[in-house]
Amino acid sequence: MRLYMQLLFALSALLWAAAPQAGAQTAPVLDGRYASIAVDADSREILHARKIDALRYPASLTKMMTLYLVFDAIEAGDVSLDDKIRVSLTAAAQPPVKLGLRAGQKITLHDAVQALAVKSSNDVAVVLAEHIAGSEARFARLMTEKAQSLGMSRTVYRNASGLPDPYQITTTRDQAKLADNLLRIHRRHYHYFGQETFNYKGRTLRNHNTLLGSVAGVDGFKTGYTRDSGYNLTISAARSGRRIIAIVMGGASGASRDRHMAQLIDRAFGVIGLSPAVISAQPELITASVQSAPAQTFTLRGKNKKTVRVVTGKDGAALSSVPIDKTWQIHLGDHSSPRLAQDALNAALSISGLPPQHGSVEKSPRGYAARFINLQAANAQAGCTVITDKNGPPCFLIAPSG
Repeated sequence: MRLYMQLLFALSALLWAAAPQAGAQTAPVLDGRYASIAVDADSREILHARKIDALRYPASLTKMMTLYLVFDAIEAGDVSLDDKIRVSLTAAAQPPVKLGLRAGQKITLHDAVQALAVKSSNDVAVVLAEHIAGSEARFARLMTEKAQSLGMSRTVYRNASGLPDPYQITTTRDQAKLADNLLRIHRRHYHYFGQETFNYKGRTLRNHNTLLGSVAGVDGFKTGYTRDSGYNLTISAARSGRRIIAIVMGGASGASRDRHMAQLIDRAFGVIGLSPAVISAQPELITASVQSAPAQTFTLRGKNKKTVRVVTGKDGAALSSVPIDKTWQIHLGDHSSPRLAQDALNAALSISGLPPQHGSVEKSPRGYAARFINLQAANAQAGCTVITDKNGPPCFLIAPSG
């Protein structure tokens, strides 16, 4: 590990030694569970506020900070998506929700990041904490210090997962600051929070955030739950070029929390002048054409027995009868490692103008696939054209099944 990281750990130890310890003081008394906030992600104007400075338990929203430090370490060059991390007895012994890792086995950092963002795996949180800081306790100190540096003045972390601890506290205002900084500082990693599924050892694991793909504009962030915290949710959503951040903490159930969040999202966009998302009558089908690289057209048949059209080609065949209620993908090739796939995605992001939250790196039968997902036809076609014209990675359009 680099010298400056060692110095950071040394400073952390000194600061922590000078601070009051949790066992030497009374745990904070919370005045309830519910709190909520919505913020304009562009201006940082608060659009909605309910008890935004009241202390609350973060539960698995904690993992957003865990991933923040992982992304910091990736950007500093201290860790790599290709790293293979050995699982300790401590990590393997964590209670559910977990990936089910065994002591002594190894997991790539890329798989660990996906498992944390999608599955919210407690065992993986400890794996990552130990890999970066040597121990979860040391990592938690770094989490708290990072929180302070981001202006999260009322947040204290005691573990990397969000498992119950009476001293692990935050506020919705602080969580909005964390989400804001993830979007601003680690935008190229934001797509992990919007990944709807994660494939691991033959299993397909679904994201706990059911608003992804079901509420207009929602494209990322995290759920959380413990008995004491209630049902928590942080989201970011974009509509008509505007983006908001919203947090609800202390929901009575996952379903009621999600309904409340959907209403809060519409209300927040209304404050900045955008009307609520409405599903209106539209023609059932559209016709699209493709302008891309050398002509090539072929088909694939998926598990649902429906055909998927894959087309690339300058003056290539037109795609017609494309259902507007299904989405397109841009495939940027299969690569031998997560890092190479991420490099291809970053190269495409830098020239395409496509939203970063639609980027995805996932394990595939041929290695690691770099893709843009959940795109409308026009955006997919235009993006692939730009990538090709500017000599970006190999670009293939994947049309919806139909």
